Amino acid sequence: MTYEFEGKTEKEAIEKAAIELNLERDQFDVEILETQKNSLFKKGYVKIRVHTLDDEKPSFGFKEREENFTRIVSDPLPQSEFEQKLIEFITNVVEKMGYDVKVEVTYREDKKLGIKMDSSYSSILIGRKGKNLDALQVLANIYAGRLGHEEIRVILDTENYRIRREETLVRLAYNTADKVRLSKKSILLEPMNPFERRLIHTTLNDIPDVETKSEGDGLYKQVRVFYKGIR
Repeated sequence: MTYEFEGKTEKEAIEKAAIELNLERDQFDVEILETQKNSLFKKGYVKIRVHTLDDEKPSFGFKEREENFTRIVSDPLPQSEFEQKLIEFITNVVEKMGYDVKVEVTYREDKKLGIKMDSSYSSILIGRKGKNLDALQVLANIYAGRLGHEEIRVILDTENYRIRREETLVRLAYNTADKVRLSKKSILLEPMNPFERRLIHTTLNDIPDVETKSEGDGLYKQVRVFYKGIR
């Protein structure tokens, strides 16, 4: 879902969004829509659009992952004008980057649309730690909003990177928890996007002697895993 908020500063607008939506900061992405500086006749303000991550609930069982992996629609061709325009948009963006691509729908769920890109340059489209793929997904979601479908969360993937990355992060979370237990010292993980951080938090949430918290500013924060013992 997407929402819009205003504040005197970006920080104030984000704080308003967190309070009104009852969310932690790492549970939503922020897009700056408009910035107005203070002047003699006008007060400054910042307008933001918030993309919540509620729809992206991680799964941890490998059986469930396999079911998600095979969740392919019978007809990958666009079923509406909205899907057609979205596919054309993604195709045009990638081709203007200089890479060949074939774009099609992989699954349709309530308020979620899965789209995959087939390209001989998939590694470039993914980028380091998936940052290029994340950027393309943000563009796709912004365009979906401009088409009047702010309620749809577009999940963009290529070479099944999302599933493979999720499994890697779950293993990382458990391995890090084991190291923290042995050393009794905290470990700071690599910078991650909001969904990846939430995956780490959720994976370790039920482990009684380990806690997690996000540190840093901006979209890509780090998760610190630390030992708290059993009380």
